Formats: sequence, structure tokens, C-alpha cells
Amino acid sequence: MKRWFVLLWSVLLVCSLSACGKTDRNDVSGSRDSRASIQQKEDTTDGTKNVSTDSKVLIAYFTVPEDVKTSDNDAIAGASIVVKDSEKMGNTEYVAGLVQKTIGGDLFRIETKDAYPLEHDTLVDQAAEEQEKELRPELSNHVENFEQYDTVILGFPNWWGDLPMPVYSFLEEYDFAGKTIIPFVTHGGSGFSATTDTISQLQPDAQVSDNTLSLSREDVADAEDEVKKWAQGLGLQ
Repeated sequence: MKRWFVLLWSVLLVCSLSACGKTDRNDVSGSRDSRASIQQKEDTTDGTKNVSTDSKVLIAYFTVPEDVKTSDNDAIAGASIVVKDSEKMGNTEYVAGLVQKTIGGDLFRIETKDAYPLEHDTLVDQAAEEQEKELRPELSNHVENFEQYDTVILGFPNWWGDLPMPVYSFLEEYDFAGKTIIPFVTHGGSGFSATTDTISQLQPDAQVSDNTLSLSREDVADAEDEVKKWAQGLGLQ
């Protein structure tokens, strides 16, 4: 009788150990599957880490649309304006608008209390005088809650190989520390000149992007595709 009891106990013990072994393997397998799932999520996150849906973008620009007859194509080609659907816009204004339509963001036009002359020769003479005197024209509008923006796309025309002086006023008014500045320029043949270096000097704690856009004023009207492609390449959508 005792022998049968011992034999029965042994069988029960073996079955119990076998069941435990299966449970342990299932638990280990489950943990491995969980870790794989977490890793897959991490990989997906890493794949899109350069695109932030929380990023706030400001598109700030300075423009002076010259007063020319829009029926004179030669005058339009030589001035800082674009005519689209009978609407006359400054070159830089037009590009800024295309950027916003492509990636979103808040548009801000840098404006001065004293208006600039719209006649070409008078305008360029005043620009040269302001540059020589290192003037800082007083601005008539200001960005609300500037600290909310992570990225500032900054557009301006090249005036005498430099930033327009109102852009100096704008850059010196705010603290760009920790922000990214992405410049674009419209010009009559000089490109950026040294303006990107100047921006870095005025805001040394900001990151000035190398992914810039330079457009000749004669090409702006036909540059829609180029502008949109550049804007999309910024990774800010």
C-alpha cells in the first residue's frame, strides 16, 4: 500500500513540475514579445524625431513694393515687386506667402513707423544713407509672445550688400537664444553677401541654418515650385 502511495505521489509531482515549466516559458516569451514591441515603437519614434508637430514657426519678412506701372513688364522685372492675379506684392512678401502656404506658420511683416519711399532711386539712396549712419529705424509693429516660436524664417531683400536697417531693428529687439533662424533673400545679383554672418553676430545664441534660399528679383515671379520645394525640405510641416 505504501509503495502505491509513493508511486502516485511521484506521478503527481512530475506533472506539477511539467506544468510549471510551460508557464515559465510562456512568461519569458511574453516578456520578449513586449520588449520587441517597445523597441519597434522606439524605432518608429526615432524615424520621425526631426519632425516636431509642436514646433511653432514664425515667418518674418521685410519688403518694400516699389511704385511702378504694372503694365510695364520691363519695369516689373527690374523692381522689387511681383504681380500675381492683378495683385502687386513685394518680392520678399510674395516668397513669404508661398512659404506659409506650403508649411504653415505665422506671418509677420516687419514695418517701420516712417514709411519708405516707393520710387526706386529715392529708396536706394535712403537705404544707403541709413546704412552709412548705422541707423535703426523704429518699428511700428511687434511680435506678440515671441518666446513661443522655435523657428524664425527670416526674409529680406539685399540692400547694398547688407541687411535692410529695419531688419537690424527687428533682430536686436528680441532674444533669439535657442531658436533656429532660417534666412531667405531676394536680390539684384549679390545673393546673401555677408548677411548670414551678420545675423549670427547679432544673435550669437541662435542657430542660423545653412538651408537657405537665395532668389534673384528677376526670377521671383516664376519661382513658386522652387520656393515650395525648399520650404518642404525644411522639415517643419
